[in-house]
Amino acid sequence: MSRLELLTPEGLRIDGRRANELRKITAKTSVFSQADGSAYIEQGNTKCLVAVYGPREARHRQQTLADRAIINVEFNVAPFSTSERQKRSKSDKRSLELATFIRQTFEPVIQTNQFPRSQIDVYIQIFQHDGGVLQCCINATTMALIDAGIPMMDFVCACSAGCIDKVPVLDLNNLEESSDTPELTLAILPRTGKVNLVELESRLHIEQLESVTDLAKDGCLQVHELLNKVIRQNMDHFISRMKS
Repeated sequence: MSRLELLTPEGLRIDGRRANELRKITAKTSVFSQADGSAYIEQGNTKCLVAVYGPREARHRQQTLADRAIINVEFNVAPFSTSERQKRSKSDKRSLELATFIRQTFEPVIQTNQFPRSQIDVYIQIFQHDGGVLQCCINATTMALIDAGIPMMDFVCACSAGCIDKVPVLDLNNLEESSDTPELTLAILPRTGKVNLVELESRLHIEQLESVTDLAKDGCLQVHELLNKVIRQNMDHFISRMKS
């Protein structure tokens, strides 16, 4: 499918969204009773589950840091998550790259100095892959860390944006990603607007960079509103359950 066919003359995309529309997001926390914190997010047809364990004693003392906790991130994609049915190991290059992006995104935000000589483990599983995997993982990890009660400076909210036929589009799906559409993934701290992650897939013309970045930032703020609403609803439910 050519990139021209991804956007109709009326400005609609292949899934019926307008250029600046997010895919539908469904999120919930505390989905695992065994984990210290957990979260599940569906963003369009991309489905991600995150479990957080810790802070806890480090498994290998030689790897501990005296002044702060270390963060371990393990990323895995289910073989049935795509139509290709391709098994991807946890040690393949792309999985390790995504795990590194996520760890580096959260290291400046989590107040690790409160937990010296300990570790925080984050396990991420993709059950269905329909684009926007990195942003979905970051949003789910944010909710799981909050669910675990781990202190952070702020939410970390992520969203992607790209450019189809010189038109900036928000929150690309898998079909748009696989059509050589330039894609930028942005993660920010909503209260300050500080950028924690920028990842650019393929080349994007410098004249389009500002508009695509601004659109991704607007998407991050929309994601923050949704995640904050879910967190507050879950907290209200927890408080009412404690009172009863």
